[in-house]
Amino acid sequence: MTPTPAQSQPVEFVRAISRLDATALVVGSMIGSGIFIVSADILRQVHSPGLLLTVWLLSGVVTLLGALSYGELAAMYPKAGGNYIYLREGISPLFGYLYGWTLFVVIQTGTIAAVAVAFARFTSVLWPSLSPDVLPGLGTTLHLPQPIGDVAVGVSLQRIFAIASIVLLTWINVRGVRTAAFIQTTLTAIKTASLAALILLGITIGRNAEAIAANWGANFWAGGALTLAVLPVVGAAMVGSLFSMDAWNNVGFASGELKNPEKDVPFAMGAGVLIVTTLYVLANVSYLVVLPQDAIAHAPQDRVGTAALQAMFGAPGLYIMAIAIMISTFGCNNGLILSGARVYYAMAKDNLFFKSAANLHPSFKTPALALIVQAIWTCVLCLSGTYGQLLNFVIFAAVVFYTITAIGIFRLRKTRPDIPRPVKAPGYPILPALYVVLTGLIAVDLLVQDSTRTYAFLGLILVLLGVPVYFAWRRLAAA
Repeated sequence: MTPTPAQSQPVEFVRAISRLDATALVVGSMIGSGIFIVSADILRQVHSPGLLLTVWLLSGVVTLLGALSYGELAAMYPKAGGNYIYLREGISPLFGYLYGWTLFVVIQTGTIAAVAVAFARFTSVLWPSLSPDVLPGLGTTLHLPQPIGDVAVGVSLQRIFAIASIVLLTWINVRGVRTAAFIQTTLTAIKTASLAALILLGITIGRNAEAIAANWGANFWAGGALTLAVLPVVGAAMVGSLFSMDAWNNVGFASGELKNPEKDVPFAMGAGVLIVTTLYVLANVSYLVVLPQDAIAHAPQDRVGTAALQAMFGAPGLYIMAIAIMISTFGCNNGLILSGARVYYAMAKDNLFFKSAANLHPSFKTPALALIVQAIWTCVLCLSGTYGQLLNFVIFAAVVFYTITAIGIFRLRKTRPDIPRPVKAPGYPILPALYVVLTGLIAVDLLVQDSTRTYAFLGLILVLLGVPVYFAWRRLAAA
């Protein structure tokens, strides 16, 4: 039988993401709830406003070096898959798979689950009946060894609401990338403006003479200046800030749907990281102008942003911040859901994931099954209550993958000099090498610090569990 035109034409991605949309995807995926929360924990570790700002600034510099370096890889391989493709081509297929494995098991899905629960938690400020407590008869508490500890498994109203948000955003993304990109760009504009407003209000009407005297005088370096002796502490404290800046590379996952990926992905990575770093550092300056150091370090439930707005506006500040974080987390998850599925699609094309995940929806031109599988596992993590603990395990692994990916730039320069490089890493080889050194030092620091060592080794074990799975997929594909 002669195939019809519809049968003979392969379904391809719709190239509907503009440079503005791509930049919004970077900014929107990076800004979640972290900037409003993690400064409290950082300050408890470093004990001085000066080192708090140093941690955020260093995290921004490291992330920007990564974004500038990855631009070369993104321009060389403008395909769906991002880091999975860069590692597969630059290092080996095994390393590419291990990244994709860890992304699916924890990094992307765990982050989506955590952000969805944060969305539900802040919604409960406006809707108090949205309780985090597991419903009677629908869950239990598992008493696991440290560092995992007690885990509440089961159904709660907050988790149901979180799952509903994941299902809604997955449905939107299945229906087409144009709608998802429009929502992403719109929500990113709103939450970026909201964060900028928090900064502006803090350094103008929110200025607190007591806080300025406590934070910007003799106590600015109260925990010790930035010396070699405090660098290990700073490195361990960067865990929260680095993950608040994570997902900057997710735009590369969706390269197959950008209008001009060779130029737009590198631009979006660099510009997006620069925008977010500036906002994050200024947000912490705002906190230090509004709140004394002790009030930041011991903010209720670590909600520093909420404490700052409450200091400015009283009780209404609680609701203003809740709405701002709801918008921020919802937009963040839209970007994470959109981009993550493209990695599993690329893995399926290599016969390293469910084969049907390599198919695009015939009408919407989206990796529908990959999106659905991602949503199902994410919902399981929501109900398991383990997403927070699992994310702690992969901090070390994620940093190592960033380091190895950057090493691929040097290897490809030697092994594949023939591949067109529309964009080259600026400052090569110095800046990419500096990124490799800095992320490598952070990884070593996580291995040796008492507060992070156990998590680092557990994260490494989680990654290594993917090795037999990789060879199982290969055997299955060869059968």
